[in-house]
Amino acid sequence: MRVTRESLLRIAKETVQERAYNDPDIVAAYLTGSLRGEPMLGGTADIDIVFVHKTPPMKTREFIKLTPDFHIDISRRAKDEFKSPRELRADPWLGFEMYDPVLLYEREKFFDFVQASLRAGFEFEQPPLMLQRCRTLLNHGRGNWMDISEHDEKVGPKQVRKYMKALFHAVNAIAELSGPPIWERRLLLDFPARAEAANKPTTVATVYGLLGATNVDAEKVKGWLNDWKHAFKLAAETPGVDVRIHPARLNYYEKANKALLDGETPLSALWPVLHTWTLSAAVLSGDHLNFWQSAAAELGLLGDGFAERVEGLDHFLDEIEIMFEEIATANGLDADPSTGF
Repeated sequence: MRVTRESLLRIAKETVQERAYNDPDIVAAYLTGSLRGEPMLGGTADIDIVFVHKTPPMKTREFIKLTPDFHIDISRRAKDEFKSPRELRADPWLGFEMYDPVLLYEREKFFDFVQASLRAGFEFEQPPLMLQRCRTLLNHGRGNWMDISEHDEKVGPKQVRKYMKALFHAVNAIAELSGPPIWERRLLLDFPARAEAANKPTTVATVYGLLGATNVDAEKVKGWLNDWKHAFKLAAETPGVDVRIHPARLNYYEKANKALLDGETPLSALWPVLHTWTLSAAVLSGDHLNFWQSAAAELGLLGDGFAERVEGLDHFLDEIEIMFEEIATANGLDADPSTGF
């Protein structure tokens, strides 16, 4: 099957038409994610479609396999989530999602009004709103850090997942100074350009260090892939696993991981490998959990090393907060985020 950006767009439109025809609760649908730009990584891609519903949807995420290398990623949102343009412009996720998507379907006038409100006055990319979104991400990161800052029990997938969530928000707090958030597969691949745009290129090494990349090389990570794959496949069939660990997404991650490991920055694969492996390990036991523990220990994310990583994350979050204060001062804004913008 020959797959191009145009064929994926056609599939997106056909999927939306079919779903909207059979579900009168759908008021609009739009395309977001990588398909608007360069969707392929390792020869795989997903089609990110958001359905907007009149009422809160019962199921908020769904994956549909097209081929082993391509799938549809459907998210569902309630129309009420878009009620306040002021709140929408300050939302670090939904704000960018609605700023420049591709409209696929509209049952009632919804899209133009929301987008016009979002873009009104060309304020979206100006320092006040930009900093508000970045500080929201930083606060999310700090909140997750606090959840693990005094953890004195045995560290497992739950704590490492929380640590990575805090680091993910910290990275995107910097990334959103110059554009939309970066998602999992491309997080470390795209972050250097964003750090450079923020005049903070040294934060790239900090992030790699906090992830434990200085303890391993590409060959070591390649050696983990077989255990990672078995864990993913088993977890995808296990009740209670994170929704992102889905059979339709195995190649989406595996081929991207291999492409990154063979690329110019091979350790950029460490994030998608460790992130999905940690989500999988959370519902596994026995050898599959032991293999994850061995990898996490090598990265310094278990035992005494975890406390050191958490302390390092604390310093990184402080560094980002100081950066935001400097940006605020340089733009004549109140450096105290508690005052709002």
